[in-house]
Amino acid sequence: MGTRRLTVVQLLPALEAGGVERSTLEIAQALVEAGHRAIVVSAGGRLVPRLQSVGGEHVTLDIGRKSPLTFRHAWTLRALLQRERADVLHVRSRLPAWVGALALRGMAPAVRPRLISTVHGLNSPSRYSAVMTRGERVVCVSRTVHDYVLRHYPATDPARLVVIPRGIDPAAFPHAPASDPDARRWAVAQHPELDGEGPLLLLPGRGTRLKGHGDALALLAGLRSTGLDARLWLPGARQAGREAYIQELEDDAAALGLAGVVSFSAPTDAIARAYAASDLVLQLSRKPEAFGRTVVEALAVGRPVLGWAHGGVGELLAELHPAGAVVPFDMQRLQAAALELLARGPSPAATMPDLTHYTLAAMQAATLSLYAESA
Repeated sequence: MGTRRLTVVQLLPALEAGGVERSTLEIAQALVEAGHRAIVVSAGGRLVPRLQSVGGEHVTLDIGRKSPLTFRHAWTLRALLQRERADVLHVRSRLPAWVGALALRGMAPAVRPRLISTVHGLNSPSRYSAVMTRGERVVCVSRTVHDYVLRHYPATDPARLVVIPRGIDPAAFPHAPASDPDARRWAVAQHPELDGEGPLLLLPGRGTRLKGHGDALALLAGLRSTGLDARLWLPGARQAGREAYIQELEDDAAALGLAGVVSFSAPTDAIARAYAASDLVLQLSRKPEAFGRTVVEALAVGRPVLGWAHGGVGELLAELHPAGAVVPFDMQRLQAAALELLARGPSPAATMPDLTHYTLAAMQAATLSLYAESA
């Protein structure tokens, strides 16, 4: 990033949990390690101590609350940018981006920081969402997002767009043996429903029907009808406030004859070990996603991935694991592909796809280079 020390301010609603929050912390850490200053402005949350532990600074400002009163924070933000002599303002969410745009509007060009935005999701096209395309540079987290922006906001200059995929830390997702009985025993100890001689299917995802839990249950029923003693683990499905949804899934499982062979659990902090315990990882989101980090994580561990070929997930599968890509919602083909992948087994390290482009280090380096070019 050169020798000049930069001050980069990132804006987002809060620092609680999620992919946007994780990317914010990862970039803050990279900035500090490179000798720069990282400031994050949000309403706060449980990840603030983690930000501070890596050397980042936090300023509490409720810029994500959906209320006209939120725009009053633009004046406070403007004063912050001027006081701290910010070089770059990086906006990661729509309402904070509007607040940031208003703050910049009142600043003289000589002291105004450069504006960078990241489009993290495939939000419904609207004037409200269009603010994310107004950065001097616009980061797209996948080619899918890049094409989505140009399709729905044709006035956007393609030269301002840059694709920087999300990345994983390979050390956090080490390649596991083709058969990892220790990991399977660990999973069974927590979730006795997973105890069996047959394959274990894994679908990580929060408790919403958009994640495709129903499709996973239907797939499991189909596989078991062939004589396989397959089991299914759904970490993340069980969440506070989603009790009615879990009850619906449990009723569906019982109706399909799956009672006792499915675990609906809370999120696990040991997701890499969960991948290692499994034989097949599912990514069955009913709505196209912007990226699909699960695909890269599971492949790093050496587990095959089966998913609907749309959005960022389809993009990743087409490049890294074509055998796992299935035309969306074709349940017959999904079952056939699952049987093929299970017969093939986990990938040995020697045949793993090249994930270099999807590492955390690559994502951090590309983002810091963009800051240097912009500032």
